[in-house]
Amino acid sequence: MKNILFIGDVVGKAGCDFISAKLPALKRLYGIDITVVNGENSAQGNGITKYSAESLLNAGADVITTGNHAFKRREALEIYESSNIIRPANFPEGGCPGKGICVLDMGTYSIAVINLMGTVSLEPLDNPFSVIDNILETIDTPNIFVDLHAEATSEKKAMGYFLEKRVSGVFGTHTHVQTSDECILSEHTAYITDLGMTGPERSCLGVEIKPAVDRLRFRVPTRFKEADGSCFLCGVVVEFDEKTGKSHKISRLIVR
Repeated sequence: MKNILFIGDVVGKAGCDFISAKLPALKRLYGIDITVVNGENSAQGNGITKYSAESLLNAGADVITTGNHAFKRREALEIYESSNIIRPANFPEGGCPGKGICVLDMGTYSIAVINLMGTVSLEPLDNPFSVIDNILETIDTPNIFVDLHAEATSEKKAMGYFLEKRVSGVFGTHTHVQTSDECILSEHTAYITDLGMTGPERSCLGVEIKPAVDRLRFRVPTRFKEADGSCFLCGVVVEFDEKTGKSHKISRLIVR
């Protein structure tokens, strides 16, 4: 049996610093073999940069996934040359840098991490259901974990059922609010609708409360700023059989 840790959207420098402070001890405590972190909001002011990506990798992340802010910063384009930093696989191929899948060779076994993005209330990318179907035909390992970066809970639930028994885990990201529906689908596939976020806890999804309230209250443009204060880390730990790809246990994690 092996343990994989998936950590929800890291927000800004505060989130990166909190990961750096907490991740080493977490990996020891839970006997973590692989750590996957969603880093699409890890840079100051949104998006991901080389600096924020390196911060997460130095903290102990093995793979960094992203989402709709994958290319928010022009300087981010070069980071996708790294095989363990991936963007949603349903971005258009050809002129789009990077890949949507990372396969880690762990010696006696391998593990595939796939990044997808939903299309409900987000950019009209390629259909994630069709894209994952095609990807699964090319993967030569039973250990497959999917980060579905999506707005709609219905789309995430649908993907979970679509992939049950076909992958080891499906984990939603993007909404920054951890859900409590973690489960093992069909005694095989670990699932949660959203991992939550890592960053300032007293905030609106990581940013200061007043500007977020003012935008919703008065419908006028406001400038968001990363919130101050104590942070928390949200994610899941999954125990899986590396020989069969079957997940046996999923545990929600909140570290304050």
